[in-house]
Amino acid sequence: MPEANPHVSVVILNWNGLGDTRECLQSLRSVSYANRRVIVVDNGSQGGEATALREEFGDAIHLIESETNRGFAGGANIGIRQALEQRADYVLLLNNDTIVDPAFLSERLRAARSLPDLAAACPRTYFYDRPEVIYSTGGSVNIWTGTARQIGRGQPNHGQFERLERRDYADGVCMLIPTAALDRVGLLDEDYFAYWEETDWCARARQLGLNCYYVPQAKIWHKAARSQTPGSDFHYLYRRNALLFVRKRGKPIHMATALLMHIFVYAPRYFLRHPTRIARAATELKALLTHVSNQERQRPLL
Repeated sequence: MPEANPHVSVVILNWNGLGDTRECLQSLRSVSYANRRVIVVDNGSQGGEATALREEFGDAIHLIESETNRGFAGGANIGIRQALEQRADYVLLLNNDTIVDPAFLSERLRAARSLPDLAAACPRTYFYDRPEVIYSTGGSVNIWTGTARQIGRGQPNHGQFERLERRDYADGVCMLIPTAALDRVGLLDEDYFAYWEETDWCARARQLGLNCYYVPQAKIWHKAARSQTPGSDFHYLYRRNALLFVRKRGKPIHMATALLMHIFVYAPRYFLRHPTRIARAATELKALLTHVSNQERQRPLL
């Protein structure tokens, strides 16, 4: 039987985002579910942010300082390992640029108890600056094209996503994971550094017969891309990792079709629609070239 009052470790990464992290932690104070512990991983921030968090929140958080930026995957894994040492029943990965509804945790735990095949559960996520517009309800992924889609993104909420539903992946912005699933699937793959790591983890879980679910009663609000204003690093990592996912999870024919789609369809279409952003082409080309050579298909480091 599932624990009636399971222990949840909430893992939050801070990387030069003190204001956002403060607001996130303050919103967590109103959460109705009591049996939780907040782990904050400072991911190599500058300007004494870890010290500021320690002084303001004290024993309310377990603060871990990383000397360098380990990326989302590496930083999250630091927190996950700590959660496992604390014998948590669930790990909640939560972006620092979010605020949460007081019932967001108890609602997902209620759903989790009825889902023996649960890999991860995600909430209804809204845009922070458009609080009734959906950011994501989880996503779908296409291995043939190396693309992922957040279901519901940009849609005003008018009751169209009110059912518990399976998803290909739970958004890393807020995913509740049973530690039993982590024991089977392993940690996030640090080859990704940032972007697509949660998609990869969920795909590995699905191969083991576990599934991701969207829980509509749980709600949060996301500021979206506050930790990194989209630039060359973002575009390179996102494109590289989309194809890295195909290389790791798919077959050679999937990699061939995804490369062709990105080179001859997605890139030309994007630059025809946005000719003023042609400077991005060099970054996109660099990402594609990392996969053109016949590299050995990589596997996760667990």
